[in-house]
Amino acid sequence: MNIRCCQRNFSSALPPLVPIQLPSPRENVNRMSGDQLKKRALLARALVRTTIARYQTNCEINPRSLKFRKNIYGKPEVEWHKDDNFSPPPLHFNISHTSSMIACGVTINAPIGIDVEEKQRKLKNNIIAFAQRYFSPYEVKLLTSISDPEVRRQEFIKLWTLKEAYVKALGKGFSAMPFKTFTIQFRTSTLRRFHLPGNSVSEASEVIVESSNDPGNLTNNCLFALLEVAGSHYAAICVENDEIVRGEANTPMKLTVRKTIPFVEDVCVSGTDAVLPLRGIIEQ
Repeated sequence: MNIRCCQRNFSSALPPLVPIQLPSPRENVNRMSGDQLKKRALLARALVRTTIARYQTNCEINPRSLKFRKNIYGKPEVEWHKDDNFSPPPLHFNISHTSSMIACGVTINAPIGIDVEEKQRKLKNNIIAFAQRYFSPYEVKLLTSISDPEVRRQEFIKLWTLKEAYVKALGKGFSAMPFKTFTIQFRTSTLRRFHLPGNSVSEASEVIVESSNDPGNLTNNCLFALLEVAGSHYAAICVENDEIVRGEANTPMKLTVRKTIPFVEDVCVSGTDAVLPLRGIIEQ
């Protein structure tokens, strides 16, 4: 699995990206209002296209040639060109962005969901009141038990990020699968550990999902990772994994994280202090 994160540096990133813009009315950022909005949209689309084009395709695909469609819930998918001489890879991708970072995740054979949130994200509402509206009773109780307001806010953001990644991996999104219908829980794993920068070691904790009222609408064969990226963002990744169904528990998520600006730089940051694993069983 490959995750590429791009911190939005418009002045250096924008000029090389212009050539990959397509004339399609659905993708023409010039139809948008506001220079910053245009730049953000162009950068996000460039990141998706260049990431997909280079992943498991030996760069044989021109980023400009990629076309997309949406499933019934609105999740984007690659619409491969039908050609007898080309067998499209079974790629899955997902994208998330804040005002300061874009993240794109790509996998082979397994659906993926990704969400990024700023650690300093400001919440207009009271956290507990907001959680009571959207989270399960278990999660509300967990947040209520935290007395430190800042710690409570951080844990809320982490939970939200994990829940977003989960529904996106299922291809449904928030509107089709309300967050109240399932609970995110953590379970310590004694079989695997994180290897962190500086040769330090941290106990891994699995992320599991429990249904609140509709077991048929969930899947338990998912792997999660919760990361702190660049010291400023949380990133949650969720992928479906059939090995869990076969009873192969504690299967690690094989994950590579790269810091990138399309056509400008692409640096692996896995195993550095730029990517700190917080939850999940991860192999970097």
